Amino acid sequence: MSASTLPLAADLLKAAGESCLEAGAIALDLFRPGEKTAARTWSKSGGSPVTEADIGVDTFLRIRLSELLPEAAWLSEETVDDAQRLSRRFVWVVDPIDGTRAYIGGSPDWAVCVALLDEGAPVLGIVHAPACAATYTAVIGGGARRNGETIRSSALGKLAGARIAGPKPMLDALARVQPFEPVGRIPSLALRLTRIADGTIDAGLISPDARDWDLAAADLVLREAGGRLSGGDGTPVAYNRPAPVHGMLVASAGALAAPLLDALAQLHPQAQPG
Repeated sequence: MSASTLPLAADLLKAAGESCLEAGAIALDLFRPGEKTAARTWSKSGGSPVTEADIGVDTFLRIRLSELLPEAAWLSEETVDDAQRLSRRFVWVVDPIDGTRAYIGGSPDWAVCVALLDEGAPVLGIVHAPACAATYTAVIGGGARRNGETIRSSALGKLAGARIAGPKPMLDALARVQPFEPVGRIPSLALRLTRIADGTIDAGLISPDARDWDLAAADLVLREAGGRLSGGDGTPVAYNRPAPVHGMLVASAGALAAPLLDALAQLHPQAQPG
């Protein structure tokens, strides 16, 4: 990552943010709070759902973001992967609707996610949750914001009393080692991370098989808010690899990272979450 990244990312943030707001409006038009979406819905080859809103937002953002930085490659949940991204310095990483199942069912916990990678590292991140009236933004070295206001992750440094979100089997396994306060499921991985960033919760566990587009934007928001995302063994998260798939991940406020990873390390291998 070069020294020129910060001004580039800062210059792009306003226009990219406006594009995310417009994209959110496209999705919101077919969203029905508490009811099934008005969007046409079908299943992808792997069985996961997709809607016409996912495709509409993806198409809109690809046009807009490609205009902002034409030399950047593209990686999105709803676009066929192109290996040319592996040789590009810049890559847009997009999840048009993170939390599609929530969107379909009328839950507000879904978000439009956009990240810009520079040599594999997120340098710009936007997580726009229109049904929650929340927009999280970050530029590397520039702090994190929610609706324009600076945010910080909690200062909690122990698991006792920590508010932790994640899949129930993972939380149950962790509870055998250390008591904490489990919180309700947050279906969008990006919102799980940004709610750690703004102090709503203290930590989150993520089961294997998350993708770059689920994480990259929110990872930067969390990091700039003083939090941390890593593998279950504490290894950093790497982006723009040939297969953009991740194993078990752990996200937390900065001071909570070490005790949380220590607690996970105490789990017997066959009892390990995920």
